[in-house]
Formats: sequence, structure tokens, C-alpha cells
Amino acid sequence: MTHGYGERREMHTKLSWRKISNLILLLFLLLLFISIGLKTMQEQARYNSLPDKLSDHAGFRSQQYNEKIMNFFSKGNIVYKYAMLYSLETSFGERDFLWPYDEQTFASLEQKWKSCRHYPKIEQVYQSLWQDLSFFPVPESLQGNENVTFADSWMNERTYGGKRGHEGTDLMAAENIRGYYPVVSMTDGVVESMGWLEKGGYRIGILAPHGGYFYYAHLDSYASLQEGDEVQAGEILGYMGDSGYGPEGTIGMFPVHLHVGIYLYEDNLEVSVNPYWMLRYLSEHKLKCIYS
Repeated sequence: MTHGYGERREMHTKLSWRKISNLILLLFLLLLFISIGLKTMQEQARYNSLPDKLSDHAGFRSQQYNEKIMNFFSKGNIVYKYAMLYSLETSFGERDFLWPYDEQTFASLEQKWKSCRHYPKIEQVYQSLWQDLSFFPVPESLQGNENVTFADSWMNERTYGGKRGHEGTDLMAAENIRGYYPVVSMTDGVVESMGWLEKGGYRIGILAPHGGYFYYAHLDSYASLQEGDEVQAGEILGYMGDSGYGPEGTIGMFPVHLHVGIYLYEDNLEVSVNPYWMLRYLSEHKLKCIYS
């Protein structure tokens, strides 16, 4: 009798542990499904958080990248797509990029983000910013001298004409000599505007093939161009100066430099974006010339 009771107790114990094991497995699977569901909901929320107008998204206009993605840009010829997918995956620079920087990663991210209903419009916007970039706007000196320096001054305060944010990047001349450094077009395009602006001095604006507007300000003089002319990437537009901050012809209000602005048109509105990282990318694509 005692032996039979022990067998039944042992069998009952085995059944209890089996039930507990099954319960633990079910709980694990439930937690796994919940985790996957939450991740899917979070990703869907990220897709849905993208507004119809990118300019309304906090962080988009500041165009923030990092050194790793800059290095990766140099390895491919679809830079606009890398920039777009990096921006989407990091919520425009607000999150870390946790993926490897390689072609396979960006191919998988492309498939992932294509499910976003705004993807075609986002792709068009990034093409207008990045696709037409060819050359840094100030050629490199064959004499080996440094020509310009620049930093990320996006939306730094400016006070001339009232407080405002700085909608561009200033390329500061190594030698404070007006009319010495040539300015070349970063892109192919059409001269859409040129002439005097009080805050920009003598400026020229180029509309690139994919719709980006590239603005060069504070020039000392122009090349032989007029509005409506077609220009090629690398073509001389004029020479760096210090014009602006007054009536036409005003010079000397600040050191010689080139103000570069990059704009896109969204719903017929002009939207400025930070040129800094685009200029960083182009700093590896400089024409060379002899300065005299």
C-alpha cells in the first residue's frame, strides 16, 4: 500500500511540474507576442507621426547626421536614400542608429519604410536636397593653402534687421580679401534669382533639377550670368565678398565669407534646411584651381 501511494505521489508531482512548465512556456510566448505587438505598434506610431509636411516635423530642418554616416556616404552613389533612411530611423537625429552601416542594412530599412504612406513624398524631398549635389562651393587651392572654414551655425541668432535665426552655413575666408575666392555651383540648375538683397548683399540662387534651391550670398561680383541661364555643377557663379547689411553696394560690415542656404519648396512654401552636413559631404568633392 505504501509503495502504491508513493508511485501515485511521484506521478502527481511529475504532472504538476509538467503543468507548471507548460504554464511558464505559455507565459513566455504570451510575453513574446505582447513584446512583438508593442514593437509593431511603436513602429506604426512612428510611421503615423510623420506629418503630411516634413517641414512641420521637429528636427527635419536641422538635418542632423554623424561621422559614421558621412563615411558611409562616400561608399555609394545613392546618398539621398542613405540620408533619408538614416533620418527616418533616427527620428531625424533624435535617436541612436543601432544598425550596422552597410548596404544590406539600408536595403532592409528601405523595405521597412516603404510601408509608410508618406514614403514617396519623403523620397522626393530628400532627392531635392541631396541628389543634385556635386561640388563644394569653393574650390581647393593647388598651392595647398586653406581656403575656407565652416561650422554648424544653423539657427544661431542674428540681429541685423531684428532678431532671427541664421538660415544657412557661413564659409569663412582664410584670407579676408574680397573678390579673391571663386564660388562655384554645387549643382546643375537654372539661375532663378540674382541681384541685391539687404541682408544677403549680392546673391545668386540656383534651382536644381530635383527642385532644391541653392542660395549663395555676400558675393563681391558675378560671373557673366543672368536670370534664366542654365549652369553646370562646378561652373563659376562669382567671387566671395562682404556685401550686404545696407543699401545696394554696402561692403565691409563683416569679414569676407560665403553664406550658403539650401531651400526646398513644399506646398508652394519656401522651407530652409541646414546645409552643414551637405557641405561636409561635399568637402570630399572639391574642384582644384590655382589662386593668384
